[in-house]
Amino acid sequence: MTGRLAGVIALVVGVCLSACSLTGGPHGPRPVAVTEQVEPVGGQGDPPGRAGPRGTVTLAFAGDLHFELHLAALLDHPRGALGPIARSLAGADLAMVNLESAIAHVGRTPEAKELEVPDQRFHFRTSPAALEVLDKAGVDVVTMANNHAADYGPAGLADTLAAVGTSPVPVVGIGRDRRAAFTPYRVSVRGTEIAFLAADASMREGSSSVWAAGPTTPGIAAAHADPPRALLGAVRAASRHADVVVVYMHWGTELRDCPDAKQLATARALAGAGADVVVGSHAHVLLGSGWLGDTYVDYGLGNFLWYHDRQPETGVLRVTVRDGRVVGDSLVPARIQTSGLPLPLRGEERAGAVADWRRLRGCTGLAAHRDAAQPTAYRWSSRRIGPRLQERMRFSHRVGCPVSWGELRYLRLPYVGFDGRDHLGELVIHERYADGVARVFEQLFNARWPIRRMRLVDDYRGDDRLSMAADNTSGYNCRRVADSRSWSAHAFGAAIDVNPVQNPDLSGAPVGPPAGRRYAAIDRAVGAHPPPGVIAASSLAVRAFARIGWEWGGTWTSGKDYQHFSAVEQPLSPASPTPTRGSGSRS
Repeated sequence: MTGRLAGVIALVVGVCLSACSLTGGPHGPRPVAVTEQVEPVGGQGDPPGRAGPRGTVTLAFAGDLHFELHLAALLDHPRGALGPIARSLAGADLAMVNLESAIAHVGRTPEAKELEVPDQRFHFRTSPAALEVLDKAGVDVVTMANNHAADYGPAGLADTLAAVGTSPVPVVGIGRDRRAAFTPYRVSVRGTEIAFLAADASMREGSSSVWAAGPTTPGIAAAHADPPRALLGAVRAASRHADVVVVYMHWGTELRDCPDAKQLATARALAGAGADVVVGSHAHVLLGSGWLGDTYVDYGLGNFLWYHDRQPETGVLRVTVRDGRVVGDSLVPARIQTSGLPLPLRGEERAGAVADWRRLRGCTGLAAHRDAAQPTAYRWSSRRIGPRLQERMRFSHRVGCPVSWGELRYLRLPYVGFDGRDHLGELVIHERYADGVARVFEQLFNARWPIRRMRLVDDYRGDDRLSMAADNTSGYNCRRVADSRSWSAHAFGAAIDVNPVQNPDLSGAPVGPPAGRRYAAIDRAVGAHPPPGVIAASSLAVRAFARIGWEWGGTWTSGKDYQHFSAVEQPLSPASPTPTRGSGSRS
């Protein structure tokens, strides 16, 4: 884009955003709105004082939509184009959706997307009429922070920004530079000041600058970094002036109905920065929702208006705000038809769909009610093994073991269970590794990565097979390698087995534990997206243990032990033999 064109677009966008704030829609005049420039991260400023109660405001959200193939016909008749579902959007005070498409002229060259798998490079394009369709359907805010808004490269992005400049509905998450892309749409409804932001955290599909707006270059509001500092700075700035800050994220793992580790960590960071509502899409399926302290989070809204019905479950999420606080949620469930349009469900189908949606909360770590579970701080402890604990550990430690009581430490570590709740576990490990292991489990805890249970192996009489069968995460156990006289790394307090059922030992026969057989063939290669609690080569657990100098049994060539992590440099007492690692049998 030339400097002259960028300047023209900037002027048009600025004029339009002021003008569009008074544009009428199908449910009356829009509330007065203003835009706010993003303040520098760490800037000062107190929120303006507000006296008296504020009214009840209803927000509505829907997922991914575009106007591909046969859906392009909807552009010719904007009013009523979305059918009955539009009533659920228009009936809210403010409605927001994700436009998963570039607004590019016919003939523009598709972006290369060289970072994506060749047979998965999709390019979506529509015309400015799409924004009119959404306006007529009752949509008040559109996000274009996604992996398709720049599908037609710099030229298509210039077309898109020009369309945004004349749009009847405000658009966020894209702009002439990073500041503009992270500028919120601000609006006041019945005394409640609301700011809408959007960002894309999905996998970057191309190296072009269009996928991440820069200090002086146009593009998408990108949140690929860990943590996403630009987004967090924008949220902090908006929260200083708004009663309610909404963040619409494009994130998650496609076709997976549980949030991944990055989503969980990002949601917690956004809540800490001051976001009140965090919603998202990209996975093409519905995900669970609930409260993270006083922040409402919906991890995935699924497809909404789509060119196929292979993932038909969808709906309109409604969030109730009272006196500046999010107090309730509900779903208007719908099913995408062969036409691509979402049709609201009725009767028993509606009730069943809502129940299914509520059950999706199970793997999110979110609470069913506001303030029911404030985000828990990670606090751990370490102490020496005293007489009482020594008595309890009579099965895992005895005379002749290669390490002494004085070399061991008893840790109490918070962890997240498969029920999504916080638990307190216990682990015995060599003193050399206590701090590092605690840091590893802190990362897993903050990412809400689930662990079945964490108890001493003595609760299973020191029997490794019983501990594995219970899916127990454990550390120290003075035992030999299976079918060997060599000490296991566990006997040195230098190994930990994590979720043995989800991560079975395949180094011998049979699979250990037997319940792990159904997980034996799961793809664990780099880039794989395994179910919760399952360890793969690029999993957070592997990376976190590697940082403290531990290796994963999933990399062994002589037999995979997916649950096993052990120190590369083992602690040795003066007369202790070297422990065995990766020997092709249970270690």
